Amino acid sequence: MSTPASSSRIAGFHKLPIADRVEAVARFAGLEPGECAHLLDTGNLPAELADHLIENVVGTMNIPVGIATNMRIDGEDRLIPMATEESSVVAAVCNAARQCYDAGGFTTSMSGTLMIAQIQLTGVGDPQLARLRILERKAEVQASCDACDPVLLQLGGGFRDLEVRVLETRGGTMVITHIVVDTRDAMGANAVNTMAEKLAPQIAGWTGGRTNLRILSNLADRRLARARCVWPLAAIGGEAVRDGMLSAYHFADADPYRAATHNKGIMNGISAVVLATGNDTRAVEAGAHAYAARNGRYASLTHWEVTAEGDLAGSIELPMAVGLVGGATKLHPTAKIALKVLGVRSAEALARTIAAVGLAQNFSAMKALATTGIQKGHMALHAQNIAMMAGALGEEIERVARVLVAKGTVRIDVAEAELKALRAG
Repeated sequence: MSTPASSSRIAGFHKLPIADRVEAVARFAGLEPGECAHLLDTGNLPAELADHLIENVVGTMNIPVGIATNMRIDGEDRLIPMATEESSVVAAVCNAARQCYDAGGFTTSMSGTLMIAQIQLTGVGDPQLARLRILERKAEVQASCDACDPVLLQLGGGFRDLEVRVLETRGGTMVITHIVVDTRDAMGANAVNTMAEKLAPQIAGWTGGRTNLRILSNLADRRLARARCVWPLAAIGGEAVRDGMLSAYHFADADPYRAATHNKGIMNGISAVVLATGNDTRAVEAGAHAYAARNGRYASLTHWEVTAEGDLAGSIELPMAVGLVGGATKLHPTAKIALKVLGVRSAEALARTIAAVGLAQNFSAMKALATTGIQKGHMALHAQNIAMMAGALGEEIERVARVLVAKGTVRIDVAEAELKALRAG
């Protein structure tokens, strides 16, 4: 083992080859040779590609990719790739989808593929007049924006609308310009940011103010994905289960403490598909949680009610800024395969599919909470992780896990004791 270094200031670290970076990190942290070898094994992501995706690469973090089955969306069967490290997430989607498959599955829709970029204007003495001056230049704004991306224009996208808001802040009055752009099959961050940066000096010139921030908004409320589904009463276990699930939803919709975990469960499914397809999980998460608070308090992203026939109906609506072009979607080999498995041909279809997965995830979480409790199914799967942490190998993993579940005690110390007993004979 190398002697740890004391300083994190490593001259020219970003210029070093990956192996040399790992060596420098090893000196700092006292890594063993085997640990260095593990970092250098980048799996199915070529090291050279990884080195160009982010800065200062020393390795990769492999996340399991599972397939959710039983999903029927808008009359088509789809297999759903999901990248996640959390037990029961993929199984939850499979189970929810199975229980509504014969009833037709999920129906989805989309508000459009519009993204918003914001330009912040400060130091204006007449903010209301400045607002009108900007709005009067809409044709010039459109020309400036569309000139930034002729390819987007050829694909049917481009500038769509102009909004200007006067915003009162602790730092004084600001004039905030929104440019609304159809980014088609791209998530669109680079496109709208480029437009905003080009437009900012013009806005400053028209108003006499100072432009500051010029960047997209992740509250993509012009790009809402929607999904709905009906679960027949007989398929879910009867009225008691239905009413228990409705009570769980009413709790989440009224209480932000419950809503935070309720929506986290939804995002378990959504983020897994976003990640598997090489899209931006942080952007989607930010947009979803901001949208959940759009009415002044944080609430459920889903809505649940009883149909006239007594069945359980669920729906979801949330911002879904994802794309099929740009970034890792076209570079990461696993993301490309995931998109091929999904079989979607547009960013809109991808967004709608992801919304359906979020609704399915929420159904399973609420059903588990309202019936057996979340731990029964989750811990049955988690027990395998604990068994492996205790050192179980091969068939030992399943055998130790079964004992942990049977005892109702999924803990590392219990797993170690059971493994010792198993090996002793």
